[in-house]
Amino acid sequence: MGMLDDAHTPVTVVIGPAGWGKTTLLAQWAGGDAERRPVSWVTLDETDNDPVRFWTYVITALQRVRPGVGAEAMAALRVPGLEPLDVAVPSLINDLTAHNGQHEGVLVLDDYHLITDRRIHEAAEFLLSYLSAAIRVLIAARFDPPLPLARLRARGQLTEIRAADLAFAPEEAIGLVADVGGVALGAGQVAGLVYRTEGWAAGLHLAALALRGAADPVRRAEAIRGDDRHVVDYLAAEVLARLPADQRHFLIRSSALDRMSGPLCDAALDCDGSAERLDALERAGLFVVPLDEQREWYRYHRLFRDALRQELGRVTPAVTPGILRRAAAWWHASGDVEAAVRYLIAAGDQREAADLLIAADDEFLDGGAAATYLQLAESLDEALVRADPRLAIAMAAAAGFSSRPDQVDRLLDAAEAGLVGDDRPPRGWTSARAAIGTLRATFGPAAKLAAAVEEARRAVELEHDPTRDGYVISRLTLGVVLAGLDQQAEARALLSAARQGAETLGAPVFTRLIAAGALAMCLLDEGRVDDAGSVVAESASNAAGLEAALGEAAGGALALLRAAEGRLTYEAGRPDLARTTLERAARLARAAAHPSQTARVLVTLADALLATGDRAAARAVLAEAVEIAGTDTVFPGTLRRISAAEQRMGRGAARAARGDGRLFEELTDRELSMLRALQGPLSQREIGQELYLSLNTVKGYTRSLYRKLDVASRSDAVRRGRELGLI
Repeated sequence: MGMLDDAHTPVTVVIGPAGWGKTTLLAQWAGGDAERRPVSWVTLDETDNDPVRFWTYVITALQRVRPGVGAEAMAALRVPGLEPLDVAVPSLINDLTAHNGQHEGVLVLDDYHLITDRRIHEAAEFLLSYLSAAIRVLIAARFDPPLPLARLRARGQLTEIRAADLAFAPEEAIGLVADVGGVALGAGQVAGLVYRTEGWAAGLHLAALALRGAADPVRRAEAIRGDDRHVVDYLAAEVLARLPADQRHFLIRSSALDRMSGPLCDAALDCDGSAERLDALERAGLFVVPLDEQREWYRYHRLFRDALRQELGRVTPAVTPGILRRAAAWWHASGDVEAAVRYLIAAGDQREAADLLIAADDEFLDGGAAATYLQLAESLDEALVRADPRLAIAMAAAAGFSSRPDQVDRLLDAAEAGLVGDDRPPRGWTSARAAIGTLRATFGPAAKLAAAVEEARRAVELEHDPTRDGYVISRLTLGVVLAGLDQQAEARALLSAARQGAETLGAPVFTRLIAAGALAMCLLDEGRVDDAGSVVAESASNAAGLEAALGEAAGGALALLRAAEGRLTYEAGRPDLARTTLERAARLARAAAHPSQTARVLVTLADALLATGDRAAARAVLAEAVEIAGTDTVFPGTLRRISAAEQRMGRGAARAARGDGRLFEELTDRELSMLRALQGPLSQREIGQELYLSLNTVKGYTRSLYRKLDVASRSDAVRRGRELGLI
């Protein structure tokens, strides 16, 4: 543990193959006297390849030792369709920075090699790039994670512990063999065992278990040879053969479970006393790893679990489906639909798993777990998805909300192909075809805007029952699109109906505020100032509550409403106060609103800035709107407003001279790469493809770059970078 004790770098990686004691090393160090800072620990597995889930676990772990930290970030994670890198991760960084020096701590990410989602790696890189001095991050993995290790190494910010550092020395192995095996071998015999296992921790541990009760421990130790990982199978079999029958039976059958508690094992294995058995197995050193301080939840060391599962498949394969089904029932009764679905799929009960997913779609999507929903549903046979339009529709919505719009059309095509009449609509809808049309209009590409409008019109015609959610959602969708096309009269009627229906049904406050904001802006565009004022006033309480709860993550619901509030203030002859309100609206929009909404809010802010006499700031904000319009999907109505604003301020003059030739905060390597890329003609999406980053990650680094350079647009960033000699 010396390297961990002596390290003073913000990032440490512990890299080594399976069974080399990475977790054990970190656990012993975290629980030792040398480390006095609170440790937040996250053990990862294959199911954590969902950005929302990953960051939820990270923030929850931090909150256990630092109550309240990341509260706004956690709220942001629950907003459907909002990527963690948009709001949650920057908010968490700000929170950690605000506590710098007050609440130092350590974050451990164990088994990070099981994370394969690129978006998680990108957000983790973002966190490490702006890491607060108050937090130290330790990452344990079997191989180097796709994080900027080279940059951290070059800057002296990285400590590396690798397999050679993890290997047991003979003097260390003497104690392990004595403690686990209950025998006292001579230094020579232990040294030979270390040599033959190359100091591999799992091999030594299993070897020590195999020595228990041996008539001739020395001869038995000499018979154990090599570090081949197949030794695990051999030694596990040797160990199992020496255990009491009931203990061996429990180990083999419980290996079907990914993690275990007493109640779960009692239910899944149809037995009792499992909690005591698990406790006894841990004390016996049989590779049972506790997952919490209360020792309620456990898992087997993965190497040992694999060996046990081989034995389960060889000895009693017929019992496995029953174990998995009973586990699924236990999880379902406990309220964890996701775990229930995973076990049903593993048991081969795909139809039942699909039924659970169909019944719980709102629970996943409204809770920010769209990516997890899609991951689960994609595990099902494609024929099952094609056969049930409800499932395909829910998957399409999940794809749209988890930033996979490329999948939406394919899934909706499958849903349409599976329709027999219109007899199985999703819950809350009168018509499956209406749900399909509404989703196409919501997530469809800009090139298909005209077709999307027709789809949305048809959806409104089909959804005629005001007591259904579909009535509200279809009208809200078409109303927003028509408002973006400057068809205000029709849009106003639809948005008014959607708002009234949402209030009557008690729809989520997010939905009600989206409708209110879009309606208020529509009314202002028509010159109906008093009516717009009434909508804003009636929504004030809900808006304040949502913003207090979510912060910038509420931008998707509040950006237009705050913009309408600012426009009303401007109309009342108070441009200075309007500027403050609109700057607030712009912050909300930048963080979480649709690009077209963001550009619209920025144009409104630019007009207010111009009215206060701040022409330079107005031009900078307008330049930002122009950049958004050149990168993302923006409605034609917004494009016309941008063009009109450019005419008012002088076309091509949307620039602001800023700075005094000094850079107060050093740019990261990634920000420098971004600055160089901004010199060329590539869009942000194309820059992301060149740098192997998602569009959201490019936007995150660009926002940080603009902040450090004190600019508001791409052209200003390039100019400022050249002034400073950075490019």
